[in-house]
Amino acid sequence: MADTTTRAGRGTMQIPRSRGAVSGLLIVALGVWGALIPFVGPLFDFAFSPDRPWAWTAGRGWLQVLPGLVAVLGGLLLFASRNRATAMLGSWMAVAAGAWFVVGRAVAGPLGLGNAGEPVAATEAHRVWLELTYFSGLGALIIFLAALAAGRLSVRSVRDIAYRDSRAQTEDDPTVTDTSGWSQHGPAAGTGPDAVTEPVGRRRRSLFGRRRRDSRDTLTV
Repeated sequence: MADTTTRAGRGTMQIPRSRGAVSGLLIVALGVWGALIPFVGPLFDFAFSPDRPWAWTAGRGWLQVLPGLVAVLGGLLLFASRNRATAMLGSWMAVAAGAWFVVGRAVAGPLGLGNAGEPVAATEAHRVWLELTYFSGLGALIIFLAALAAGRLSVRSVRDIAYRDSRAQTEDDPTVTDTSGWSQHGPAAGTGPDAVTEPVGRRRRSLFGRRRRDSRDTLTV
């Protein structure tokens, strides 16, 4: 009884890997963008000050590299995990990373985390585009994808139940045979389209010690 209860509880946490795969992959890509764009953006005239490639500052480390790495880690958990709790942890890590991209610049000064710089832009449209792609828009998109994944993970769908049942059946009987006579480890003995029958004689001793054929039937080989 205890083993059945434990297995049922564990089964409720099992989910198909595809449940958070798309959202996780997109979050990983956005996290990589957020962590690397301050260092490679100056190569394309798309940067915040200081306008130099691979220039490290404390503000960039706290406000861009750190949330970018957290988003990548959360996205990987979403992408790879088959456990509901682990995938949920990844989604909430991504939510936190996205929120930090949005509000980090506002609290960086009081917390003494440094400054991310000012957008290097000749026009107001370019300035707005930099703000969106570096911070607020990037963070909002990560939050949206992570919240979408968290919502999907919080609901047990018919597909989740079918996946759990199939996993439980595999654990209970790893050599499940279908109607064609084939199992997971190969064809069952004596079955299949190439099965051949041949007569096998059974003999027993007579009263005088001689062996005589008593009966004949067929045995599949």
